[in-house]
Amino acid sequence: MIRNERDTISNSLWTATANPAPDCPPLSGDTDCDIAIIGGGFTGLSAALHLAELGRRVVVLEAETPGWAASGRNGGQVNPGLKEDPDTIEQRFGKDVGGKMVALSGGAGQFVFDLIQRLDISCAARQTGWIQPVHSAKSEATVRTRVEQWRRRGAPLRMLTREETADLLGCDAYSAAMIDQRGGNLHPLNYALGLADAALRAGASIHGQSRVTGFEMRGDHHLLRTEGGTVRAAKVLVCTNGYTDGLISPMRQTVVPIRSIQVATDILPHEIAQQILPQGHSASDSRRLLLYFRKDAAGRFIMGGRGDYSDKGIRRQMQALRDASVRLYPVLRDVPWKYAWGGFVAMTQDHYPHLDLVAPNMMASLGYNGRGVAMATVLGKVMADWASGTPEAALDYPVTRPRPIPFYFMRRPAVMATVAWSRFRDSLER
Repeated sequence: MIRNERDTISNSLWTATANPAPDCPPLSGDTDCDIAIIGGGFTGLSAALHLAELGRRVVVLEAETPGWAASGRNGGQVNPGLKEDPDTIEQRFGKDVGGKMVALSGGAGQFVFDLIQRLDISCAARQTGWIQPVHSAKSEATVRTRVEQWRRRGAPLRMLTREETADLLGCDAYSAAMIDQRGGNLHPLNYALGLADAALRAGASIHGQSRVTGFEMRGDHHLLRTEGGTVRAAKVLVCTNGYTDGLISPMRQTVVPIRSIQVATDILPHEIAQQILPQGHSASDSRRLLLYFRKDAAGRFIMGGRGDYSDKGIRRQMQALRDASVRLYPVLRDVPWKYAWGGFVAMTQDHYPHLDLVAPNMMASLGYNGRGVAMATVLGKVMADWASGTPEAALDYPVTRPRPIPFYFMRRPAVMATVAWSRFRDSLER
């Protein structure tokens, strides 16, 4: 069970099968460092690792334990790219900046797998490829355009026929699909714990149960306060994503936390497991309210999708995911479901991650829009580059200023209305 979490979303498969966690004691006393990092998820741990490897003095302050939030709860799908397709990105940001964003996001999956191999992280990583099944003729046209744009840039994507889609998924519910060989899957909590262990071995300090309760500028330094002590740092990296609170104004208002939930079976009998995603791929379909599904390394089936804010709504949506799984794979009809959990992902108004300069010598990265495994890892590296002295213009992702979402107090009813509208539009596209 996920500690310090509400019961309806705490029964996590990843927590139940996690490796031993490294020792990350609470901050005690006062300390100085070059860079302080708020948040111990993929972004903060990646930044800490890369900074420590450069010899910088790094302190990570995590409110719970490394990987506690979305980094340790997600579907474990390593999906390259951003929400928008390459041509759209370059049209919006220009050939130079947009081209850097396309290259960075397109290579983010490979970056993750290379990092895992270099650090020998035990997290059941498999670069089997990511499949995007299409649910309608309209979505198929969109996905075909996506494939064509990436192929023009040399990426290993292709469309699958109906027969190939059925063979790789183990079901005939979709008429076609895209496969991106750059993607894959992993055990997300073990990946986070592996990053934490590697950062510690490189010389970083990581403190769990050390929520930052206040900060102030003192001359050319920042002073961060926790219940147990203070950290004085020349630079600060804010890496809190969907769990961003009101500590540093106005960062909370720049993203909308959306609950994503998952359900999972226990280890399936071999004769059932071999019928579902037989080559170990991950899939997330083309619906606006998408379904994402895979098996873990031991043969458990996992289905994820959009959650709710209330316990009643969460339980209803979890049952809907189980029902959707049985529609895709009737062999799951009598299989018991052992796990059910969830957490917040951060959505931005423009669907792009934001690398924001919050204050002098303080940068935040947040808003991965469901692509956090790959993008959080690689943007952690970009933050490390900035903190090490790389000028903003030379970074591989544009630096912006915080953009609070208008009428933020209406976010929950707005999300509920958007979900209802998206569900209706999905129902019209068959």
